[in-house]
Amino acid sequence: MLGLPKGSLEESTKNLFAKAGWRITTSARSYRPAIDDAELDGRFVRAQEVSRYVEHGFFDCGLTGHDWVLENGSDVVEVCDLIYSRASNVKSRWVLCVPEASPVRQAADLAGRRVATELVNTTRRYFAQKGVPVEVEFSWGATEVKVPDLVDAIVDITETGSSLRAAKLRIVDTLLETSTKLIANKSSWANPAKRRKIETIALLLRGALEAESKVGLKMNLPKAALDAVVRTLPALRNPTISQLSSPEWVALETIIDERVVREIIPQLKQLGAEGIVEYPLNKVVY
Repeated sequence: MLGLPKGSLEESTKNLFAKAGWRITTSARSYRPAIDDAELDGRFVRAQEVSRYVEHGFFDCGLTGHDWVLENGSDVVEVCDLIYSRASNVKSRWVLCVPEASPVRQAADLAGRRVATELVNTTRRYFAQKGVPVEVEFSWGATEVKVPDLVDAIVDITETGSSLRAAKLRIVDTLLETSTKLIANKSSWANPAKRRKIETIALLLRGALEAESKVGLKMNLPKAALDAVVRTLPALRNPTISQLSSPEWVALETIIDERVVREIIPQLKQLGAEGIVEYPLNKVVY
């Protein structure tokens, strides 16, 4: 049984699994997806709850944030990092924020004050470790609108900080960085058959994420230009080179970061490459 995050991560999770080779389909308001793999059954639940259900054995494995594993104190196996979100492929941060005009400059300045957050246990541990007495209250959502009228500070999650700046909030400190993780129940991980399946899921999901920032590139070029072209290419591994029917020409194929393609292709053309083809990748498995 596979636990999948319902809510903001749902569509990006389904897209990631599709690139990894699994088609997950759901009907409106359904929490029971159909997965095109007879060995997999799944449920969509809130990311905040996934780690508890994995720990208790209802799910053999699941996807949830590292933050919720810590918040729930869940005793699970963290199989791998899967750094993706609804908006980007960067880690998110839980940050302590106050209004821009607030005199608060550090956590100690909030002694005796009230802080709102969804991440209550982690926030309490943060202030306890610093020896700062505060009242931490649970926030059901729209946390950023509660300062300064209802609370003195908030702890909220952000990727870029843009939404906090738009709400005229200032970051005082970062409590933790978090990303999505594939986690497993300890008994399921000890079962050889289940562990093999979980490791297969991890391998292909990581491969799908790795492929998102890379492209394939292939071309034909004069053999005399081969050394210069190889020096130009920042290849993932040594490029694949094949002899063409003409003894003076070879075909070359490689994988490179997508962000450098626009700079590389003109250089390759100047070195004599022809028939340059760039193509997308679904998975890159090391």
